[in-house]
Formats: sequence, C-alpha cells, structure tokens
Amino acid sequence: MLSSAELAWFALVALALVLTPGPNMIYCISRTLCQGRGAGMVSLGGVALGFVVHLLGASFGLSALLLAAPVAFTAIKVAGAFYLLWLAWQAVKPGGLSPFETRTLPQDPPRKLFLMGFMTNLLNPKVAMFYLSFFPQFLHPERGQVLLQSLSLGAVQIGVSLAVNTVIIFFAAGLAVFLNRNITWMRVQRYVMGTMLGLLALRLLTEKRAAA
Repeated sequence: MLSSAELAWFALVALALVLTPGPNMIYCISRTLCQGRGAGMVSLGGVALGFVVHLLGASFGLSALLLAAPVAFTAIKVAGAFYLLWLAWQAVKPGGLSPFETRTLPQDPPRKLFLMGFMTNLLNPKVAMFYLSFFPQFLHPERGQVLLQSLSLGAVQIGVSLAVNTVIIFFAAGLAVFLNRNITWMRVQRYVMGTMLGLLALRLLTEKRAAA
C-alpha cells in the first residue's frame, strides 16, 4: 500500500495539474459565467463521472501491462516525466488563454450540462495522459496490489480536482473580473504552474536515473 507521505506528494502533483487550465476547467467556468453556479456544479458532476471512467480504464490497463511487460511499464514512467515537461511548456508559452475569458454559450438543461461535462472529460487528452503516464510514477509493483494502489491514487486525484473546481465555480465571477483587470496576475499564475510542473518532471527524471 501507499504511505501517507506518498499520497500527500501525489496530492500536491494533482493540485498543480488541476490548476493548469484545461478543457474541464474551461467548460465548468464557462457554464458558471453563463448560467450560474448551479449549472457549473452540474457540469462538474459530469466531469467527475468522466474521471471515474478514465480511472477504471487506466487502473486495469496498468495492472495488465505490469504483468505482461514490466519493461514497458518502466518506459511509461519515463514518458510521464516528459509529459510533465510538455505541460509546463503549455503553461508558459506565449499566447496562452485564460479560462476566465467570457464565452457565450446557449442555455442548456441540467441533463445536457451533465452529459457535456462527462463527454468533455471523457475526451480530454490531458486526463487520459495523466492517468496512463503519471500514475506509474507512484506505483510500487514490489508491494503488490497495483490495482488497489492505482485506485487509491485516483481517489486522491478526483478529490483534489473536485475540491479545487468547486471553489473556482463558486468564485468564478469575482475571479473573472479580477483577472481580466489584472493581466499580471494571470501571467504570474501561468509561470508559477509551469515552474512547478517543470520541477516535478526534473525530480522524477532524476529519481529514475538514480534508481537505475
């Protein structure tokens, strides 16, 4: 099983990733700004279901991969570190957009909001890559029960994501006004997130070389 320190470290990584704007955050914020907090929370419910689908698929897939090809499992760990570097670049590259920019969307009923939130997450490459390439960084096959370890990590990641997005939804309107009036804060947020992701990637690559 995973230790509390390992779960805390993973929670920090999950926090850095969820604060990096992606399709899920943009969709929930857009719905909140257009239709209110209720619509944002319904949309987030659909996103949560999408997380569960991704988690189950990745957990069973990684467990099967470990049994079939341990070398491929190691390769995925290295790829995950480089994926973090790519996310870091996406955060700091010129021309990045803010998820708090106002978007005009049609007024949709709760059922459609939930379904669209689900599909947005289900088709979100950021989430799929996170589960498949980053989970292995924290899995320990020698301890057994890789599936249970993966599900534990998923529970932490989903909990962090839902908590952060709930806070963002409830304060979306105020944040949108503040950030759109203070461009410097938007830039600072992007560079802080990019730096965090870059340092995490370098730490993982260093640990990999040290373990070799």
